[in-house]
Amino acid sequence: MLNRLAYRMHQSLERHFPEQRLFLKSDTETRFIRLRPATQIIAMVGGTLALAWTIVATALIMMDSIGAGSAREQSVRQQALYEQRLNALSADRDLRAEEAARAQERFNIALTQVSEMQERLLASEDRRRELETGIEAIQNTLREVIKERDAARAEAERVTLALNEQSGGTTEAGRAADTVATLEFLTGALGEVAEERNETIAEAEAAREEARLIADAKEALEQRNDAIFSKLEEALTVSVEPLDKMFREAGMSPDDLIGAVRQGYSGQGGPLTPITFSTSGSVPSPEELRANAILNGLDKMNMYRIAAFKLPFAMPLKDSFRWTSGFGYRRDPKGAGTRMHEGTDMAGSYGTPVYATADGVVTHAGWDNGYGRLVTIRHDFGVETRYAHLSQVRVEVGQRVSRGDRIGDMGNSGRSTGTHLHYEVRLGGTPVNPMTFIKAAKNVF
Repeated sequence: MLNRLAYRMHQSLERHFPEQRLFLKSDTETRFIRLRPATQIIAMVGGTLALAWTIVATALIMMDSIGAGSAREQSVRQQALYEQRLNALSADRDLRAEEAARAQERFNIALTQVSEMQERLLASEDRRRELETGIEAIQNTLREVIKERDAARAEAERVTLALNEQSGGTTEAGRAADTVATLEFLTGALGEVAEERNETIAEAEAAREEARLIADAKEALEQRNDAIFSKLEEALTVSVEPLDKMFREAGMSPDDLIGAVRQGYSGQGGPLTPITFSTSGSVPSPEELRANAILNGLDKMNMYRIAAFKLPFAMPLKDSFRWTSGFGYRRDPKGAGTRMHEGTDMAGSYGTPVYATADGVVTHAGWDNGYGRLVTIRHDFGVETRYAHLSQVRVEVGQRVSRGDRIGDMGNSGRSTGTHLHYEVRLGGTPVNPMTFIKAAKNVF
C-alpha cells in the first residue's frame, strides 16, 4: 500500500518535474548525475528561500540607510535652527545692552537738564523775592508821599486861613499876591507828588507783570520736569522688570541678592548717589522725591547687572551640540530602577571646548569617580557649577576664572555612555535645573 502511494506521488511529481540527467564527459569516460523530482523540488525551494532572504536583507539595509540619512539631515537642520536661535539671542542681547547704554546716556542728559532747570528756577525764585521786596518798598514810599501830600494840603489851608485872618498893615493886594504865590507853590508840589505817584504805580504794575511772567515760567518748567521724570520712570521700569523676572525664575530672591551684592560692592559716589536732605526740618519737594526714586531704581539695576555677571547665566558650549538628557529622575541604563540626574547632558564632538559660565574660583580639577574628569567652580551667592566627563582639564584648583574662559574639553570619562558634557548648577549645595538659568538669561541677554 505504501509502495503504491509512493509510486503515485513519484508519477505526479514527474509530470511537473521530469527526471533530468546531467552528463559529465572526460577524455576516457562519460558519467551522468541523475536529478530526481524530489531533488529538483528541494533545489528550487532552497533557491527560492535564498532569493527571498536576499531581497529582505537588501530592503532592510536600504531602509537603515535611508533612516540614517534622514536622521543626519534632521540633526543638521536642528543644529542650523539652534545656531540661528543662538545668533538671534546674541543679537537681542547686544540690542538690550545698547538700549541700556542709551538709556543711561539719556538719564545723564536728563539729570544735567534737571540740574540746570533747578538752578534757573532758584535764580528766578530769588529774583521774584527781590521784586516783591522792591514792590513793598515802593508801596511804603507811596504811602509816605500820600501822607506828605495830605499834610501839605492841610498846611496850605492853615496858611490861607492865617493870611485871611491877618489885619493891619497888610493890604488886600498883598494878601492876594501871597495867596497866589502859596497856591502856585502848593500846585507845583502837588504836581510833583502826582508824578512820583504815577511813576510808582507804573513801577508796581511792571513788577507785578514780571512776577506773573516768572510764575508762568516756573509752571512751564515744572511741567517739563514732570515730563522728563515720567520718561525716566518708564525707561527704568522697562529695564528693571526683565532683570527681576530673570532672578525670580532662577529661584533667587531679588531683595536678598541685592543685599548680598551691596555687602560685597565697594564702589561709592557717582550719578547713582541719592540726593541728601538737610536736617533743618524742611520737607523735601516732590521733584526731589521722584529724583531719589529714579536714582534708587538705577542703583538697583546696577546691582542686578553686577549679580548677573557673577551668576551662571551663560552656555558652557559655544560649538554645535544636541541635548541628550535633562534634569530629573530617569531610568538607570546600567542598573535597575531610577536615579536622580542632577544636571543636563549636552552631546557633541570629542574634544569640544568647554567654557566657564560665570566668574568664580576652581575648587576641584581632576578625577572624581562617576563624574570622570571633573571641574567644579565656586561662584558668589552660594552658587556652584560642575562640568563632568571631560577628556582634558585645563585649569587648576584655586585658579580664578572668568565667564567664557576655557576650562576643559568634552569627553567620555567616568560613568558615561558616550561623548557628552554633564553640566550641573548647585544653589546652597542643592542641585537645581541648569535650564532654569539658561532660559532665564534669554529674557535679558
